[in-house]
Amino acid sequence: MIETLWALVKEFWENFQINFEPVRDSIDIALVAAAIYWVLALIRGTRAGQILVGLIALFTVFMISQIFQLVTVSLILDTFLSSLVVILVILFQHDIRRALARVGRGLFPSVSAREESEMLEEIVRASQALSRRRIGALVVIERETQLADEITAGTPVDAVVSAQLLTSVFLPQSPLHDGAVIVQEGRLSQAGCILPLTTSFDLPEGVGTRHRAALGVSQETDALVVVVSEETGVISLVFRGEIAQGLDAPRLRETLRAILNGERNQLSTETGDPGIGEVGRDAAASARLGSTG
Repeated sequence: MIETLWALVKEFWENFQINFEPVRDSIDIALVAAAIYWVLALIRGTRAGQILVGLIALFTVFMISQIFQLVTVSLILDTFLSSLVVILVILFQHDIRRALARVGRGLFPSVSAREESEMLEEIVRASQALSRRRIGALVVIERETQLADEITAGTPVDAVVSAQLLTSVFLPQSPLHDGAVIVQEGRLSQAGCILPLTTSFDLPEGVGTRHRAALGVSQETDALVVVVSEETGVISLVFRGEIAQGLDAPRLRETLRAILNGERNQLSTETGDPGIGEVGRDAAASARLGSTG
């Protein structure tokens, strides 16, 4: 297999040198580079990213085994890599589906900017109200990654997101108050959902089950998760395995809007973050968690 790949690379390079046209080929290279960047951005922080790193590591080992003529290792890895296309389709089936869905949503957005702004405002209002009353809450906002494969489905709701509805779901007397609510395409789709818990032990103080669930789903998907602590009433935001605690309403609103609009792709930065409160900045810096499989 490696000989075939090498022959293809040599043939490509020879043809490239002979047929190179600056304008056309520059556009071609730019499009390929943009596609690669888009794919890497799509899988960043998800299990697919870890799988891709593992496959690259295997291919590196295979190349080393070829150089040093390690026959047994080469034979095993060559057999594995010969079926690489099928393996990639199986491993990345959800990501392929997500990418196609993302293209479709880009062409035909399901939620307008006004509707998204109203949805965020209702979530912020509900978080404030629940925080004042020290009622625990867990709100998961689906983005590009489909959540169906990562959560245990709860009770279908399919309602407009409103502060009153969110508050009523999380009241202690509600049968759904212990689970998470899922916001999909601007609507409250499910309530009482069970999320995967993070397996990391490197967590800040005061982190309970809701926070562990929020971290767990954020390490597997690109979802945004708002958490209200039942014990302290502190509002937290979780994204890509990071947690920002102690957010007030303006900070929560600003950070949610910035991430959903694509202006930011993480909670914390090297120089400090205006979207995270003072308490949240320290927590986010100490709780920057790597993704787990």
